[in-house]
Amino acid sequence: MSPARKPAPPALPLVECLIEDRRWQALGIEALAETAARATLATLGLPCAGFSISLLAADDARIAVLNGDFRGKPVPTNVLSWPSQDRGATADGGRPAPPAPGTPDDPEELGDIALAYETCLREAAEAGLEPAAHLGHLVVHGVMHLLGYDHIRDKDAALMEDCEVRILASLGIEDPYGRADARHPG
Repeated sequence: MSPARKPAPPALPLVECLIEDRRWQALGIEALAETAARATLATLGLPCAGFSISLLAADDARIAVLNGDFRGKPVPTNVLSWPSQDRGATADGGRPAPPAPGTPDDPEELGDIALAYETCLREAAEAGLEPAAHLGHLVVHGVMHLLGYDHIRDKDAALMEDCEVRILASLGIEDPYGRADARHPG
């Protein structure tokens, strides 16, 4: 008889959520953020076990303060991100170099993302989207920024959009850029 195998320890979450506004809980923000972040890394060929992300689920007032402090725009916005390192490509349209993963016990910190409750839900309603689909897109978008993707330059924007559309498709979310009223988050 073979010895009994111990079950593998559960995987550590990729995304650590700090929920400042309890309304996020009804939307299942923790599971939604984890799923969207994992899909982003998987689509880009990165191991989830080697990375960590912090997500702040706040209200518009908190995001307006953060946006003012860090971007000089004291108004709410849907998503903010702070990469732990500058990972952007130097050439317009170039792929950012993928970060080196840490270990499951000591993952590489990719950075922080913050979401504004009222803005996110208002945008979803105005666009006729399910809140979960819009929030999934915003988390994917934020993770892409943590990985060095951006949409300031035209070719960078095209690359980021293409990646986002593929990631969202893997989650069963329609192409948000195929709409006439589409615009980049953030």
